[in-house]
Amino acid sequence: MKHIDSDEIDKLPGIRLGENDTFSFRCHPDVACFNRCCRNLNLFLYPYDVIRLKQALDLSSDEFMDRYVDIVLRPSNFFPDVLLRMAENPEKTCPFLASSGCSVYTDRPDTCRTFPIEQGMLYDAALKKEQPIYFFRPPDFCRGQDEKKQWTISSWTRDQDAQLYHKMTIRWARLKRLFQNEPWGREGPGGGKAKMAFMATYNIDRFREFVFQSSFLKRYRIKPDVRKKLKKNDVELLKFGFEWVKFFVWGIRSPAFKERTRS
Repeated sequence: MKHIDSDEIDKLPGIRLGENDTFSFRCHPDVACFNRCCRNLNLFLYPYDVIRLKQALDLSSDEFMDRYVDIVLRPSNFFPDVLLRMAENPEKTCPFLASSGCSVYTDRPDTCRTFPIEQGMLYDAALKKEQPIYFFRPPDFCRGQDEKKQWTISSWTRDQDAQLYHKMTIRWARLKRLFQNEPWGREGPGGGKAKMAFMATYNIDRFREFVFQSSFLKRYRIKPDVRKKLKKNDVELLKFGFEWVKFFVWGIRSPAFKERTRS
């Protein structure tokens, strides 16, 4: 999900959809292009995507990242992108594409879940406000767009069980926006702060070790009921990680934790 400045809105491809606008789409095995969209992708994975996929595959964060992810730091960016690594075959298919379709369908990433809709966050610099924005943008070869079934953004979101995905992706987009300006100083994007930020957002298992097995709890106070959730619930820990990054990198305080006073 991208943040889009209001003056860029007319330059974007696709048909912009409002809350009550409809679009026609249905994907099923009988359409001629079935699964064609699951090939040779630049598929960005968001932090919640990684949690769902590594849980579905019964892998640790490290194992999932090693097997399925490419981490790319693009020029002029200050936080790396995490992309799903395509299979090493001539068509460069998604690694989870099976003959019968998506083998991780229940836990497929937000981008796949939202297709053929592309979503972003429209940012009004003058008002300092943001709002979700949606575009209908199937590829030309997609025959699902010829189907008669009609949807609104809200009905499509419910049908694809994407509500929590969207909420977590919006949380991530708001944090990612803070990285538009260089935050690392002299140590650069390979330094300790950058590694901490990446761990807290994309390596939930290592971040849990940091919270519970380092001196973190001696330095910061977390309510007992919250601590209990963080110990077992990856999603709650990810939300906590977003708050930690804002504090650790920019000093933005959070009610999720409080510094202990030194005696």
